[in-house]
Amino acid sequence: MENFNISTIDILILTAYILIIIWWGLKHGKSSDSQSYFLAGRTMPWWIVGLSLFAASISSTTLIGQSGDAYHTGLAVFNYNLTGIIVMVFFAVCLLPLYIKSKIFTIPEFLEKRFDKRSRYYFSGICIIGNIFLDAAGALYAAALIIKLIFPDADLQMIIVVFAVIAASYTIPGGLSSAINAELIQAVVLIIGSIILTYFCFRQGGDYFYHLFSNKDLLVTLLRPTNDIATPWPGIILGMPVLGIYFWANNQTLVQRVLSSKNVHEGQKGLMLTGFLTLSTLFIIAIPGLISRNLFPGLPKPDMVYPTMVLKLLPVGLIGIMLAALLSALTSTISAILNSTSTLFTMDFYAKFNKKADNKTLVRIGKISAIVTIIIAALWAPYIGRFGSLLKYYQEMLSYLSPPIVAAFIMGIFNKRVNGNGAFAGLMAGLAMAVVMLFFKTELFGNMHFLMIVPILFIFSMIVIYCSSLPFAGPSEKQLSDTLFRWKDLASESKQLWHKEKLYRNYQFWAAILLVSCTAIWIIFY
Repeated sequence: MENFNISTIDILILTAYILIIIWWGLKHGKSSDSQSYFLAGRTMPWWIVGLSLFAASISSTTLIGQSGDAYHTGLAVFNYNLTGIIVMVFFAVCLLPLYIKSKIFTIPEFLEKRFDKRSRYYFSGICIIGNIFLDAAGALYAAALIIKLIFPDADLQMIIVVFAVIAASYTIPGGLSSAINAELIQAVVLIIGSIILTYFCFRQGGDYFYHLFSNKDLLVTLLRPTNDIATPWPGIILGMPVLGIYFWANNQTLVQRVLSSKNVHEGQKGLMLTGFLTLSTLFIIAIPGLISRNLFPGLPKPDMVYPTMVLKLLPVGLIGIMLAALLSALTSTISAILNSTSTLFTMDFYAKFNKKADNKTLVRIGKISAIVTIIIAALWAPYIGRFGSLLKYYQEMLSYLSPPIVAAFIMGIFNKRVNGNGAFAGLMAGLAMAVVMLFFKTELFGNMHFLMIVPILFIFSMIVIYCSSLPFAGPSEKQLSDTLFRWKDLASESKQLWHKEKLYRNYQFWAAILLVSCTAIWIIFY
């Protein structure tokens, strides 16, 4: 593997950036009470929510994985972002008002309000395990691999510890407010840095992209045939939205940023900003990755594309800025995971166990649980490379577990008849199906693409939830008051927005533009 050299100037820029992030995060920390520590006091305006959510969502999977997928199979990977934007609109219209009205701290808490505590504990437990052993450890491991490209003699465990300390140094003392304020800088650095990298990428390899586009090459096609290995078009329609709802609307790590908004409309506008920023990743992440097929052919691993672009295309000084952007994606992800995991454990488990705990106790437990989380993740991270098959199974199982969870949310929000017994039966049936899928997937579905399997599991879970609810009494009016979507509420909100709000402040106006933009991109890259 080729080793890369980095100048002293770039190292100084990177060091200065790290110190500024830590100082800025600590300066804006809030830990006086549980609402301040876990939800930043619910005081965030839309632009902070949007930038923070974007920074938290651009993980190593997005920045490194999507550019690598574009290098390997073309632009089809961007379909996840396009369907994700449509999900954001759905989230803003249908789910977010219920989340904020019900005054929840965690997404599993919503399941208890709508159903019962069994569903809450199950979902929260799944989230915590996934956050520690998959998300946090995976982010630390990805960060360490990138640094080892630049400093091949550096110890893997030491790099992981350094990254863990950086993210923990401001997140644990200051809570969500520290994380969000640090993510503001990280988002700006990430966007500016990616635009600079895109410019240099197009300057050296733009002709290759124009050639592919003018010849309608499969590499620049978003809607692929049904036998495509990357994203068959039926999977885009049937499978991706289900996974998108789980990622954007049921994921504590991301939704926690939206729950910090000062009111529903600020959260909705924040989601729209995130949608537009996500739309831009076609040009600043996916297309540069595709162009790199021509600039850097024969890379041993597609995941090397992004760091290779940074270190090969940029001059001294700009490399430091771009490495800071790369670091932004990784540390903001770790920070977000830390905060969400401590919130889940404290509010879903400890607060239930110790109902007399005051705000100071809850904050202290939140800090302790965050410390335990980062320690376990840092210890587990070096073994990810050794147990790749185990993690692959775990990731696969999560993709099979998410459809039943999404089904429970969708049925609970749109159907007033389903109850706690039905929801729990659906979740347990989904868990059983996920275990079966790990061992007998080929016997059951042959070589069917996983995006085609997802809707089958989703529909199966919905049927189980509904049928298992029928023998039991329906939920009480109290359970439905702030957890059931009502068309009359949406009509009232729309009337208020279109008649009394200025157009540029109307999130539904921007939602419509987002939907039109997504459609246009599908048509252009058909």
